Amino acid sequence: MSSLTVEDLTKSFGPTQVLDGVDLHVPEGRLTALLGPSGCGKTTLLRLIAGFDDPDSGRIAIGNRVVAGGGRAVAARRRGIGFVPQEGGLFPHLSVAANVAFGLPRRSRRDAGRIRELLDLVGLDAGLAGRSPHQLSGGQQQRVALARALAPEPALVLLDEPFSSLDAALREETRRAVTAALAATGATAVLVTHDQAEALSTAHEVAVLRGGRLVQLADPRTLYQRPSDLELATFVGEAVVLDGEVRGGRAHCALGEVAVDPATPDGPARLLLRPEQLRLSAPVEGDGVARVRSVDFYGHDSRVWLGLPSGVTISARVEGSDVPAPGDAVVVSVRGTALAFPTSEAAPEGRSPIRVRTT
Repeated sequence: MSSLTVEDLTKSFGPTQVLDGVDLHVPEGRLTALLGPSGCGKTTLLRLIAGFDDPDSGRIAIGNRVVAGGGRAVAARRRGIGFVPQEGGLFPHLSVAANVAFGLPRRSRRDAGRIRELLDLVGLDAGLAGRSPHQLSGGQQQRVALARALAPEPALVLLDEPFSSLDAALREETRRAVTAALAATGATAVLVTHDQAEALSTAHEVAVLRGGRLVQLADPRTLYQRPSDLELATFVGEAVVLDGEVRGGRAHCALGEVAVDPATPDGPARLLLRPEQLRLSAPVEGDGVARVRSVDFYGHDSRVWLGLPSGVTISARVEGSDVPAPGDAVVVSVRGTALAFPTSEAAPEGRSPIRVRTT
């Protein structure tokens, strides 16, 4: 396997610029997720890496080999890339074994032992080898597509939203099987997804695209806890965003006084808290209280919508066994620190932070 390096990549379709100076590095043996909303350029970037389209400018290298840019344009079939499309892309007239063998060099396509190894690698029973694709579940089809992509031992594996058509339970099972197979082969891989939870739970690093630009590349924990701006913060997870005033490492807001990074400059700021940071307790005399407006029950936990005395509505995440009822009065406390964005760095005007409502 090889690393992937993308430098200052641009791509336009007519007057529309889809990618604008994208830089990305995926180390050898790592899985990086390209995350972003529809239209942000992630699929275009994947197609340029694969060689299905040519960039307007910039450079793409797989290992030490430049495959696009600098006067070079290596054909897709010669880049040593395994590609798993969104719907698997299996040949309907071929058996599972023949689909997997299609990815092997011609001299190895009759090697039944190698095909069994590849099916086992992706968690499929060898007894499925004689079946047709239509006799498999969606998750099994995606695993066959991965086995076919891994068969020639490619330098790089690209996965274009491979789990998006699966139901929730099958998506989780298939994702685990796919990531285990990639890890077992030491594959360098790029996964395109618009699912934040999928990106955070699957990848070693997450690259977030917005408007054709790479806005942050970080490990999942850093991306969630230390997003580069407020818009990104509200995109990668549920968020409570409040107006506040920072003074000496503390911020005053609708929840009272909360801690922020001591290096935060004094002045007005937007404060980011995650719903799981909020703790609810029964009120005692003299406590300021919030009122439970509604509860979304998920079993393992619940989202509790709270109306604050200031008129702001926020959400808290609580354990499924400890859920207040609508109409209850509760005290809200904050665990940990809030992430403060000085007002000048807040989300652009017209973009409302999620999970916050004002009445």
